Amino acid sequence: MTSLAHSPRTWLPGPAHTLDRQTLALHLAPHGQEHLARFWDELSGTEKQQLGNQIDALDLALLAELREQGRQLLSSGVDSSAAQAQLFEALAARATAPPAMRLDGSGAIDRDQALAAGADLLTRGQVAMILVAGGLGSRLGFELPKGFYQLAPLSQRTLFDILISQLSSVERRYGQTIPLYIMTSPATDALTREFLEKNNYFGKPRTSVRIFCQNVMWALDEQWNRLLMSSPSSLFLGPDGHGGMLRALAESGCLADAEARGITQIFYGQIDNPLLQVCSELLLGSHVLAQSEMTTQVVEKRHPLERVGNVVEVDGKVQVIEYVDLPESAARATSADGRLKLWAGNLAVHVFDTAFLARANRDQTSLPFHFARKKVPTIDDSGAVVEPTSINAIRFERFIFDLLPAARKSLVVEADPAEAFAPVKNAEHEKTDTAATARAAMIAQARRWLEAAGAHVAPQVRVEIHPAFAATIDEVRARVKPGTVIDRDTYFSPSGAL
Repeated sequence: MTSLAHSPRTWLPGPAHTLDRQTLALHLAPHGQEHLARFWDELSGTEKQQLGNQIDALDLALLAELREQGRQLLSSGVDSSAAQAQLFEALAARATAPPAMRLDGSGAIDRDQALAAGADLLTRGQVAMILVAGGLGSRLGFELPKGFYQLAPLSQRTLFDILISQLSSVERRYGQTIPLYIMTSPATDALTREFLEKNNYFGKPRTSVRIFCQNVMWALDEQWNRLLMSSPSSLFLGPDGHGGMLRALAESGCLADAEARGITQIFYGQIDNPLLQVCSELLLGSHVLAQSEMTTQVVEKRHPLERVGNVVEVDGKVQVIEYVDLPESAARATSADGRLKLWAGNLAVHVFDTAFLARANRDQTSLPFHFARKKVPTIDDSGAVVEPTSINAIRFERFIFDLLPAARKSLVVEADPAEAFAPVKNAEHEKTDTAATARAAMIAQARRWLEAAGAHVAPQVRVEIHPAFAATIDEVRARVKPGTVIDRDTYFSPSGAL
């Protein structure tokens, strides 16, 4: 894997600007990549250092392995995308619904016992959290890290504020510090560090927060041959997928930090879901009672072709088939009761056994690369940037859910989407998963909690509850008197209703 931050220097004899083009080309020629040095003599010292470091960080064994896979696909005469489609068709033919803890109470684990086990785990201080926050808000028309997006319906709190405040509420409930590991990307890392520092980590002690940066991955041309360049002084580099979390967590020292703190379980969630059930007692407790190494939270899909990963069981192993890879016939298949056979939608919410993550990190095969044919801006023979009009590249990513089959035991736990899932992914012109639908879900949840406490919320009134005021229905009941009438937009802040 290519990493600009953590890979050791391997061959550069000194500062890159002291190299000449011939030396660089000789190093690259055995790997068929001498074109990377084409503009070397025209680069400034800073540009040479940048390109030299990128070349020095290349995992040439991985490059050779992926190129060989591509050559085999091309020589077989089968289009690479068609070959991948055939693979998933065969997989889908064997896929069944996963064994799961369902909302209706079915499943092998008692709900009350799971809640108690999760609470015990938190009380003993054995839980940490990973928050994946590497994306930009480009689809929202927001060209900053998505965690900076002001989403809360009344307070305008950002996604970072919303989720870190939820984590702090769990810490207060159990009297324990929960270490927080935030994964950024090269596009968001510096900005995120500055933003969190400026906002005092939203009240969370700095010593319990560590930020680590996702690695990057290069792209090959459509013939699986040459690395693409985004400029004369840089390879094309993009995020290596959320599956890159594992290696970045280890390389940054965060995994070792968790182990040193006595963390046995790590809760994993993403920044774009304001209803994320942060360190859920039910999820954690179910996980430990099942002796699971990796547990994933799911919801019942809203419709067959919903754009979420499909959590399935194949040959006795739980795994995820992405919606783009699941044949439509399999997606639409129903059981005798008319419900979807493959009903479980992936929320990208997991619990990992810390020892399992350490073992998986030592196994280079635990997270394979997936490839996709994409349009990638690159340079022509003159060094000018060209925006392609058709697919011109093979890009590679790792997906964290590919760890599921590697787990000795895994578990699936169903959640109520109204209480657990309101992702902010799409622009406002889309019908679902927009900022507007997420705000509506936050208001609806607050309304349900208040009404469960005996309050009356007038129609069309917007309500919002800060976790420091109340983070559960029971906490709302303790703070809001039955019969309370809420007839105007009301924000229940840490200090009370505003």
